[in-house]
Amino acid sequence: MTYTNQDIIKAVHSLVPNAGFAVSDGDISSIVWDDARPQPTTEQLQTAVDYVVANAAINALREERDRRIAVTDWWVLPDRTPTAEQLAYRQALRDITNTYSSLDDVVWPTKPE
Repeated sequence: MTYTNQDIIKAVHSLVPNAGFAVSDGDISSIVWDDARPQPTTEQLQTAVDYVVANAAINALREERDRRIAVTDWWVLPDRTPTAEQLAYRQALRDITNTYSSLDDVVWPTKPE
């Protein structure tokens, strides 16, 4: 099966952090290793890539959720008192993955002024 090179890179780094390697054409068998550490087996690589692909949608949702929370971090600095609406918005963002699993169908809460 063909994957994106980025999917393979994420999978390899999950198995061998900061591994030295090259990959082309989205093909696991095309990996050329430049790392003295033990290499994962083809089966381990396949499992890791399948996991990356299966979790891509939820991870994209989490990244956007985290970005939206970060934009409001200043609301909760020690020298500020956030409003109830601001706190509820931040909580709704944290809870978004309890309801949605993809950016394709998410309905974001309305950010208070």
